Amino acid sequence: MSGIIGKKIGMTTVYENSINIACTVIQAGPCVITQIKTKEKDKYEAIQLSYEEKKEKHTTKALKGHFNKANTTPKRKIVEFKKFKADYPVELGKVLKIEDIFNVKDKVKVVGTSKGKGFQGVVKRHGFSGVGGATHGQHNRLRAPGSIGSCSFPSRVFRGMRMAGRTGNDRVKISNLEILKIIPEQNILVISGAVPGAKNSYIIIEK
Repeated sequence: MSGIIGKKIGMTTVYENSINIACTVIQAGPCVITQIKTKEKDKYEAIQLSYEEKKEKHTTKALKGHFNKANTTPKRKIVEFKKFKADYPVELGKVLKIEDIFNVKDKVKVVGTSKGKGFQGVVKRHGFSGVGGATHGQHNRLRAPGSIGSCSFPSRVFRGMRMAGRTGNDRVKISNLEILKIIPEQNILVISGAVPGAKNSYIIIEK
């Protein structure tokens, strides 16, 4: 599986055949290969990519040595790609750009961390409608969860019951998104549809 690390810039629209398509603009790469894992040494095969410059004074000595092996500067985001397939020789310290991996009209998967919304009730978290009317003693139960279980039997709440709780801030993968445009001079990738995460959040684009 080939991929690259990027950062979500925002959303816009693109016209194709007089159809207005909502799309996400991503600044993807350039990424540096900072480690090549093999079955002989690491028990599995993977390629480690690093993205975005980081100040050396904010980098630990261990990571400085790790990046020095790849003959590159410290980076902020490090991601491993298993089952990495490439049409070019994979070398330590090689810089990967969008055009090396993707083409226009390719179908991709995008992984990101969804926006955190904190502790939310069942209406926002699960789409419950709440109690319909505000009469007959229901004045303060418009967004209440309602009954969550039986009484004497089973005398407990079943595991997985949809209730209030922390919402968002989860790893989310969106599949089958199409690449509409590639601007290699600015490392810009335009992908159809929405992508999880807030602006300037890190995302992973995979084939």
